[in-house]
Amino acid sequence: EPDSDVVRSVFAVHGAMRVATERLRDVACQILGSDVYVHQSRVNFKPALRGRAFFWHSDFETWHHEDGMPAMRALSAVVFLDAVTEFNGPLMVIPGSHHRFLPCVGATPPDHHASSLRQQDYGVPDLDGLRELVAIGGIVAPKGRAGTVLIFDSNLMHGSAGNLSPADRSALFIVFNSVHNRLRAP
Repeated sequence: EPDSDVVRSVFAVHGAMRVATERLRDVACQILGSDVYVHQSRVNFKPALRGRAFFWHSDFETWHHEDGMPAMRALSAVVFLDAVTEFNGPLMVIPGSHHRFLPCVGATPPDHHASSLRQQDYGVPDLDGLRELVAIGGIVAPKGRAGTVLIFDSNLMHGSAGNLSPADRSALFIVFNSVHNRLRAP
């Protein structure tokens, strides 16, 4: 977390979560219409009373500019490790926003990945673009008990508020990319 030693994310966890990865891989293949590979995996933690916000962003924006992902042929499968309620910092999404690429303002500095998960200052939309997307699609916050799976497109605009509740909110993210969308130079 920004300004503390509280762990916000742990990456490359798909080996430890092999069963979930294998079960979700078939779904990802069906949705993307091709074989897939794991581009990234992580657990995001939002501890009770201390979990901070993740600002609005499209994952594709970051993966395109920092990783060299050429097209929007990836998806995130999110497994709720804790119950997600309206009070514990749920993921908020803008329905339909995946149909429009909203380029973010400013150039991403080198090695941005080293600090972006503590606090994301680049790769985020401007206020006017965000307002346009919300005017069209609104904002929803998917909720569910532990074990619920949420799947969303790599270009979906999403973010989350801080967790002010007494309940933890952690989630496993497994990002699948089409084998026909292998990374290039950013």
